[in-house]
Amino acid sequence: MARNRNKNLILENLTLTDAGAKGKAVGHAEDGRVVFVTGAIPGDVIDARVTKKRKAMYEATPVAIHTYSDKRTEPKCEHFGTCGGCKWQNMDYKYQLEYKQNEVINNLVRIGHIELPEVTPISASSEQYFYRNKMEFSFSDTRWITVEEMEDGKEISDRNACGFHIPGRWDKILDVKNCYLQEEPSNDIRLEAKQFAEDNNYEFFNPYSQEGFLRTMMVRTSSTGDIMVVIQFAKEDVAKREAILNHLVEKFASITALMYTINSKGNDSMYDLDIITYKGQDHIFEEMEGLRFKIGPKSFYQTNSKQAYELYKITRDFADLKGDELVYDLYTGTGTIAQFVAKKAKKVIGVEAVPDAIRDAKENAKNNGIENTVFYAGDMKDVFNDDFIAKNGTPDIIITDPPRDGMHKNVIAKILEIGASRIVYVSCNSATQARDLALMNEMYKVVRMQSVDMFPQTHHVENVVLLEKR
Repeated sequence: MARNRNKNLILENLTLTDAGAKGKAVGHAEDGRVVFVTGAIPGDVIDARVTKKRKAMYEATPVAIHTYSDKRTEPKCEHFGTCGGCKWQNMDYKYQLEYKQNEVINNLVRIGHIELPEVTPISASSEQYFYRNKMEFSFSDTRWITVEEMEDGKEISDRNACGFHIPGRWDKILDVKNCYLQEEPSNDIRLEAKQFAEDNNYEFFNPYSQEGFLRTMMVRTSSTGDIMVVIQFAKEDVAKREAILNHLVEKFASITALMYTINSKGNDSMYDLDIITYKGQDHIFEEMEGLRFKIGPKSFYQTNSKQAYELYKITRDFADLKGDELVYDLYTGTGTIAQFVAKKAKKVIGVEAVPDAIRDAKENAKNNGIENTVFYAGDMKDVFNDDFIAKNGTPDIIITDPPRDGMHKNVIAKILEIGASRIVYVSCNSATQARDLALMNEMYKVVRMQSVDMFPQTHHVENVVLLEKR
């Protein structure tokens, strides 16, 4: 039943039956529209307030829950429901895996019209919490005020925050007390920095006026025990900057790379900024099967180290290298997959758009004693052409791991023209992967598929497919 309450459309006794895009629960209204609900899970029976209305769908939020799903579990984090980082924390992990697997299958079948082989069960993460090796926090002098605080009616004096952006609100930061995504000392470092700043009357950044002193902090940890901390200051103040950095040095001897940058721009991106090393190294190391990867403040590395290893093993297994193949690794990033498979190939050619990433790839290959890899920097759709093939040779196997947008149509056209015997397609977005596979479906068939859960408590999932020529 649907009715208006306080001029809002309320869908009553709505049964949620599935999980859909971006982790939203799915139901069907009496008028036939699909309903996407934020903040509930499949199996719930709810009253939902419509927040957006379209011809064929509603978006909604729960206002009452009549029946709680048997798929529910108690969220671990006190910030659940306000922070947008772990939207499935109230769903039992085995059901998270089930819905992630279903999403991949549905996308490949419905969007790509792909005939799938027998599907290998999704690779579960051994750790459902404390699995991230990189976290980024923002400082703000106008923190998010919770509903409970507003209803309490008391005067709010503590306006500073160090935490995460509220979903859909670029200007509001949730002050995070304890986060379960990155192991200690991540929480301790963040809380200590905030406390020191408040004790010494440091100005927290204001996104409207673009004024303040403390702007952001990034914490990276690694499987080798290294810890990197990078603080962005909105302006230079030598005395204050050195005071807080020295305080972190004294409190956390385990920090192996302490860095900072001065950012007076209108955005928080630090990729065009100079990062200055204050204490220790200008990098940390990750390790995998004896390979060491140097990670700088701007480097890309999979944020779940243990599951990255599983992902790369699956990729290597699908490639089924015998030792005499020329492999192209498209969208190679810092060359981790290229180096991971190099010992089983004759030669690996990696291509990546980000020059800094290619510099990291070359340095890591040199440090690892790998001599059969070559890396090129450039936009894939421009670099990957006839001259490139003529120079480097026709690949026997292509590995491709594009960004969320998938592959450019020109890249797909060139892959089809090459006609390699096998293609391993690694994707962080099965919808765009399905679109790309549809363009390749006439020449290639999917013979193996394996999903990998890199991000427990979220709807995100990686998927690997093996394509062979028909």
